[in-house]
Amino acid sequence: MTFTTPTPPQIEAAYAVARERYAALGVDTEAAMATLAAVSISLHCWQGDDVGGFENPGAPLEGGIAATGNYPGKARNADELRSDLDLVYRLLPGRHRLNLHAIYAETGGAKVGRDELRPEHFAAWLDWAKAGGHGIDFNPTCFSHPLAADGLTLAHPDPAIRRFWIDHCIACRRIGAHFGRALGTPCITNIWIPDGMKDTPVDRLGPRQRLRESLDTILAEPLDPAHNCDAVEAKLFGIGSESYVVGSHEFYLGYAINRPGLILCLDTGHFHPTELVSDKISSVLLYVRDILLHVSRGVRWDSDHVVTLSDETQAIMQEVVRGGFLPRTHIGLDFFDASINRIAAWTIGARNALRALLLALLEPTDRLRELELIGDTTARLALLEELKGMPWGAVWDVYCYRHDVPVGASFLNEVRRYEADVLAARRP
Repeated sequence: MTFTTPTPPQIEAAYAVARERYAALGVDTEAAMATLAAVSISLHCWQGDDVGGFENPGAPLEGGIAATGNYPGKARNADELRSDLDLVYRLLPGRHRLNLHAIYAETGGAKVGRDELRPEHFAAWLDWAKAGGHGIDFNPTCFSHPLAADGLTLAHPDPAIRRFWIDHCIACRRIGAHFGRALGTPCITNIWIPDGMKDTPVDRLGPRQRLRESLDTILAEPLDPAHNCDAVEAKLFGIGSESYVVGSHEFYLGYAINRPGLILCLDTGHFHPTELVSDKISSVLLYVRDILLHVSRGVRWDSDHVVTLSDETQAIMQEVVRGGFLPRTHIGLDFFDASINRIAAWTIGARNALRALLLALLEPTDRLRELELIGDTTARLALLEELKGMPWGAVWDVYCYRHDVPVGASFLNEVRRYEADVLAARRP
């Protein structure tokens, strides 16, 4: 099936009507698009190869990580992964970043311990980012490793194992700073660990004390925030840590509050299904400087489905815009689906995150806030409901058109061509 694209006159005509209708509500669509254009989404490299990395190709995932599906054409090496990413960036309006995990190092075939990783092991990624104008964010990889086999890393009771993971995270912070210095945009180095227990523990305090000490050691070296910014990420549970996770939301929130400048990561798939990240943003930002959003889609107890234009995705972006938090919010994606075309998954998720943000920017926020302050909740509700039928899609279409990316579902035509010309050759 081939998807058709509206003609430029059709796009402009629809936008002219939309612009007029939004102006009647006091919304400047041009200003909304200009604000959106300044936002860089950090794409997660691991969608392209099912979180495999290049350390031990073909090794099974461990540490609460699982990718399902076997759609043909996944990236088998760094050059293929970069080629796939290049296509995704061409299908997205705006200029965006890359979120890279430590296991995507290129060591020339040499065995390099994770605690011995250095900037030179990511030189090709840095050259690629410079050529494409992408910032890079970075993550230690504290899973799928023999020293994480029992589900503990920075909270491990064995000092030697704990030291290995401390040194790995220290190395990653230095690599992040190298990226930020070379690219002229701060790298966010985000620490997530799988530490926890499958069954109910007797000692909940001890592992958390060890984790706090490990983090203190990791973050002891001062790095220029113009080059590297540190973040920590919580999770409710993982495979093998169903009953207890050391790095809970409460743990990391307290830790971030007590360490000024530390960024708190809120992953939309890392909470109980009845908890909403959108409800946490305004509270958290009263006490921490910045947040990192990992936009994902939880489905029951699975945390990493492709982002859709769901109520929660929209609510998250509304909170960011309504609170004036956009300058303090770093937005990245975190999902991996191997059951569908991986490039399409990236593109669909990223475009939905951007569309949700555009929807939020097209709200008459000041007018809604004024109605709320004077107690006219009737008008507030009426206006919020009317906004759902506004022609925001025409604004999105012209935004894509002006950025020279496919309008509507026609992006899938390019994905299918790439699949036939490139991905098909990767079949076993």
